[in-house]
Amino acid sequence: MTSDQDLPMDGQSVTAVFDAKGIDVTANKDRGVIKVVKRQGLDGDRPMIGDKVTVHYTGKLLTGKKFDSSRDRKESFCFNVGKGQVLKAWDIGVLSMQRGEVCTLLCKPEYSYGSAGNPDKIPPNSSVLFEIELLRFEGEMLTDDGGIIRRIKVKGDGYTNPNDGALVDVHLEGRCAGQLFDVRDVSFTVSEAEDKGVPLGVDRAMDKMQRGECCLLYLKPKYAFGSEGKAEFKIGPNKDVVYEVTLKDFQRAKESWEMDVHEKLALAAEVKHKGNQYFKAGRYHQAVIQYQRIIFWLEMECGNGMEQLKRIQEFILKAHLNLALCFLRIKEFSQVVENCNKVIELDECNEKALYRRGEARLFRNEFSLALADFQLVLQVNSSNRAARAQISICQSKMKEYHEQDKKTYTNMFQKFAERDAKVGKTKRRRDESVRSSMNGEVGIKRRRKSQDCPL
Repeated sequence: MTSDQDLPMDGQSVTAVFDAKGIDVTANKDRGVIKVVKRQGLDGDRPMIGDKVTVHYTGKLLTGKKFDSSRDRKESFCFNVGKGQVLKAWDIGVLSMQRGEVCTLLCKPEYSYGSAGNPDKIPPNSSVLFEIELLRFEGEMLTDDGGIIRRIKVKGDGYTNPNDGALVDVHLEGRCAGQLFDVRDVSFTVSEAEDKGVPLGVDRAMDKMQRGECCLLYLKPKYAFGSEGKAEFKIGPNKDVVYEVTLKDFQRAKESWEMDVHEKLALAAEVKHKGNQYFKAGRYHQAVIQYQRIIFWLEMECGNGMEQLKRIQEFILKAHLNLALCFLRIKEFSQVVENCNKVIELDECNEKALYRRGEARLFRNEFSLALADFQLVLQVNSSNRAARAQISICQSKMKEYHEQDKKTYTNMFQKFAERDAKVGKTKRRRDESVRSSMNGEVGIKRRRKSQDCPL
């Protein structure tokens, strides 16, 4: 990588070099950020808005004085580009770079530290130089499991996003292995995109988008068409897909705090019905979203009077029970236990909650806890034959694991004993060898002594 030694170290000369060799990378071409490429990057795409980028950088005044450097700290720097997390000049400059590229940016004050500067480092109204190396970049993860990755092609307008229940108008283009399979304009309600055949991942990305935004969504099978695939689009099971999504317009729904209790209860009944339909169709992730909406709306409500409070608690209890059943189906057993615990807080003798918690614990090999849950089920309903069967399974598994542990420890102790015996045998051989050597030396000394004595 080249250094800055070839740059003259006074303001006017530096500016002249950039005027002669540099490229204006600002959108309105006001020469606020001028770029000189010092090392070309790899051919390929550039970062998109929202991408997580990793860079090395060195910041200098036009006099050549260094004021900051990631290289001196021996630590690269990461940020989401185009999101206003760094200097405006950085967002503009890094979006113009390729992977592996090294460039120097001449940044005017309005694109860097402004009229205030930076106390003790950068004088007011100072232009600055940044040498930046783009090490790598990757899309923005919208879920903790990395199942939805977003890369923004065109930034949207405004500061509002679609919320839960909003009506959105989008343009979709779906691709699988590079093949276009879905092109359409479609309107749907956020959290209910399944009704229009729109993948879960697109639905989940809506509340992160702005009006006019165009982005690429990289969806893992869980957020696309799952293990079933999509025969309509000739998509096989467990396939990753990419959707290009343009949010043309949206109408926000009422927020929870804008609705009264009657509205929330009416919506809860509709959403519960929709969740049940998704569940019966095997769309468990979509069903989860519906049941979680009910809890979000009602968990902080007390209602007006005991009758309304009872209805609220009934909705919440059933939502948690249904969530536990969904999470059992998709094998997220910690979530099963968590939702069953919520039910048991409301109704400590709830047979279904105790049984489903026992099932989850059995799947997690927590046999003693599972056994306790199934025994509690029998205390509530002694004729529950399924619980009796599960108790037998728990006892069998516990016995099997005890036998396995016993065998493991027996083998372990046997190996220890064999090792100790081997060590002891080796030690005895060594001791015998030492004694034999000592006896030999004593015999030699005696013979030597007898030879040295006078006759």
